Amino acid sequence: MAVFFICAGLLGLLAVVLTLHVGRLRTRKKIFLGDGGDREMTAAIRAHGNLLELVPLTLILLWMMHGPTGHRMADILAIILVVARLLHAGGMLGFVPYGRAAGAIATTVILAWAAATLIFAGIRAL
Repeated sequence: MAVFFICAGLLGLLAVVLTLHVGRLRTRKKIFLGDGGDREMTAAIRAHGNLLELVPLTLILLWMMHGPTGHRMADILAIILVVARLLHAGGMLGFVPYGRAAGAIATTVILAWAAATLIFAGIRAL
């Protein structure tokens, strides 16, 4: 469970970093609402938004997996999720070539895996 907590905390810190990045860009570019048609601002907003759209649900499902599957699989998937989200953010912001695609694919696979695991655990419990 400690590994999961660390991963959740790291993802929270990534959200803070991406929030601050958007804020700095808004101040520097004087764009205080929307993206102003600026590609760099759009990328920063979407990197932040995509994290906040997908990570909370994925973490909830991974947390729930701890019951039926034990800690190991949920912890492994949480570690991969941290790497995936770092890749995605790095790719969106232009730091990691192909990071956006790799991170998006890995996140989607983890979300699907966790969802399917819980569905099957529920069916077995019937």
